[in-house]
Amino acid sequence: MNKTIIIRGGGDLATGTISCLHQCGYQVLVLEIAKPTAIRRSVAFSEAMYDGETEVEGIKARKITQFSEAEACWQDGIVPIICDEKAEAVKAVPHFAFVDAAIAKRNLGTTIDMADYVIGLGPGFTAGVDVDVVIETKRGHRLGRIIREGQAIANTGIPGIIGGYGKERVIHSENAGVFHGIAHIGDLVKKGDLIAKVDDAPVYATLDGVLRGILRDGLPVPEHFKIADIDPRLSERENCFTISDKASAIAGGVLRAICIYENGLRSGEGRK
Repeated sequence: MNKTIIIRGGGDLATGTISCLHQCGYQVLVLEIAKPTAIRRSVAFSEAMYDGETEVEGIKARKITQFSEAEACWQDGIVPIICDEKAEAVKAVPHFAFVDAAIAKRNLGTTIDMADYVIGLGPGFTAGVDVDVVIETKRGHRLGRIIREGQAIANTGIPGIIGGYGKERVIHSENAGVFHGIAHIGDLVKKGDLIAKVDDAPVYATLDGVLRGILRDGLPVPEHFKIADIDPRLSERENCFTISDKASAIAGGVLRAICIYENGLRSGEGRK
């Protein structure tokens, strides 16, 4: 049986799913854009698009330039990642499942015919229409659940509550320009500390806490773009460098959906 799964997206939430499937023996090929904008970069395989190779919790991801290079990565126990914004890999690489893990809050072009089994993470997909199933990505009781009909909970634009804070912990650019990071992931910051600039405009910490994520230096950003994330729990610094509880819950939902599908094939039930 084909064990290859193509995953769109290599950000921190996608990395949870990629890591989980890789450890469970699947051959994962990750599709990314040329310049990813993940802010939780210490736990995002998308960083390999800049550095050539990156490692998260002992698993390495390597940038490739040709689909044919994926096989060598799999043999070496490495996750291959390639720039493929139009998902050309669907036509070029034999696979049985496709997971849209871009977490774009909208469908970037995923259709149910892109694989024998297609999974969409979060809002923007309709189970049974453009994907087989949807995995809930909103924090709360339904996080990680498999949705077989309909859609995930709609995006509210308000971050989930952590340590009593919601929208305050996520920082957006007030103007368009080139991002210049000053603070680093894992730094302890206080409200009002200078953590970055967008062109010459200063960006200040919005609360006391641990800088959990910050955009890569030198990237151009539009106005109101997400550029940093502060965790108010001062004791949680080490969590900046491990896959989050949210990413793990989503990964569990994806793995469970794939196992259900494979069990269905073995019992002759086909697509579910």
